[in-house]
Amino acid sequence: MGRITELLDAAHSRGQALRLPYAGALNPLEAHELLQVAPGTRLVDVRSRAELELTGVIPGAVHVEWQSWPGWVANPHFLVQLAQATDPESLLLFICRSGHRSHFAASASAAAGRGGCYNVLEGFEGDLDKTSGHRNSVNGWKLRGLPWQQA
Repeated sequence: MGRITELLDAAHSRGQALRLPYAGALNPLEAHELLQVAPGTRLVDVRSRAELELTGVIPGAVHVEWQSWPGWVANPHFLVQLAQATDPESLLLFICRSGHRSHFAASASAAAGRGGCYNVLEGFEGDLDKTSGHRNSVNGWKLRGLPWQQA
């Protein structure tokens, strides 16, 4: 069994255990590795433009806002913009700040007929540290030392 199969099997198993309406869920390290070994896989960053400017971007990610700042207004063109930005055969790995909005983006994409939709658990900044009230100290893409840069 190849590494791509191992990663996708783990994501599918996690998806079944969590009863997800899309193909599966990956932790940030798995998502990064899949991007390296599975040609055509795309990371779709659904954070707002404001978040990208303030907290940084992931090199090579496709950006399609799920909601816009200010006001967290839903992007009514999300699915059309996603279709324009990605190949219909690509595996799509959705990421946001914490994994919450990307869950909804993956769900909507799968419901619209896109196959191969996965959520990146923990997101870019990770879960909120309840003792400090801050992110980037519990988990997430940045904390795990994966590639990112300031916008």
